[in-house]
Amino acid sequence: MSDMPKALRQPLSLRLSSAAFLAFWCLLAAFPIFWIAVMSFKVPIDAFAANPLAVVFGPATRAQGKGLTALDMLALGGLLWLTYRAAVRGLPAMVAGMAAVIPPVLGWIVAAAALGLGFVLVGFVLLPPITDALNAALGLEPLLGVTTENYQAVWVENAFWRNFVNSLQVTLGVVLVSLTVGTLAGYALARAGSNLAFWILVVALIFRALPHSVLVAGYLPVFINSAEILRPILGENAPTLYGQPLSVIAVLVAINQPFTIWMLRSFFQNIPAELDEAARVDGCTHFQAFRWVIMPVMWPGVITTGLFSFLLGYNDFLVTSLLLDQSNMTMVPAIAGYFNRETTTTDQVEAVAAAVSITAPLFLLVMVFQRQIVSGLTAGAVKG
Repeated sequence: MSDMPKALRQPLSLRLSSAAFLAFWCLLAAFPIFWIAVMSFKVPIDAFAANPLAVVFGPATRAQGKGLTALDMLALGGLLWLTYRAAVRGLPAMVAGMAAVIPPVLGWIVAAAALGLGFVLVGFVLLPPITDALNAALGLEPLLGVTTENYQAVWVENAFWRNFVNSLQVTLGVVLVSLTVGTLAGYALARAGSNLAFWILVVALIFRALPHSVLVAGYLPVFINSAEILRPILGENAPTLYGQPLSVIAVLVAINQPFTIWMLRSFFQNIPAELDEAARVDGCTHFQAFRWVIMPVMWPGVITTGLFSFLLGYNDFLVTSLLLDQSNMTMVPAIAGYFNRETTTTDQVEAVAAAVSITAPLFLLVMVFQRQIVSGLTAGAVKG
């Protein structure tokens, strides 16, 4: 601030008002997530208590011997801090070590999955017996009422893990197909040197702006009659695509692909064409120049675009609820079903726990890829 010319400096009142507005907006956006997260770890009488302090501290939950002592909270805070440090510093090193074996995108997926699995194993399997033994030895009483029974009921008794697997299939399918096609098409259009590419993308974005229900209505007869359509090619084993994750992936990719291509084309245009020319002079083909020269400096843009594709597939409700049957339902429509059919307070708290569960992968994703996301959003791409 001291290096900025005096005429450009903001007055103190404007800086304070801007900071206050930003803090208020963050509080307004984060409060619902925080509140339902607190509710999900309480017994029903505490979760729906009229007194906010009872919801936070959980006296009824604590009275049942379910809670966290000071030692438990210290251990949990240390685990969260170590997980954050591992995501920020350990994961990039892990991905770099796997770069010679698997592609970077797959390496990030494997590393993020390993981090999430490690957190679950340490936090829910290894750490509780140790802290319970120490609490018993030291005679420590719970200070904060907390129980994981709601999550156990959702994931084990209600088999919510199946919905998670279905969401994972749809989301990874959308991301992999969108990025594969998007990077190739975006690179080709960025280097085409023709206005035709621009107008093609404008027309594609018009279709992207259509309501999703319109596109689903157009695809629905094809998926329902897919067995008859494919029977001349595949014979009697021709599948019916309606109700299968593959149909959702196809529709979401069709919806998302114009935006993905447009965004990646913009990133590729920020990379100097001289890099391609230098690679061609060194004997690379067009694809080799793309693979070995352009893509290594494109990862922030690819990861940023992949994040939007991930959110589309992960958070979609309309397409998945219309095209999937009950056995293949993803998490978002499954949670909507929880809130629609459950009536008792116990069932409602379990529905809240299911809603909180789907936010954890999003926090992990942002925590792991925060540097690449910020780099991609601010710079567009790493300039050569």
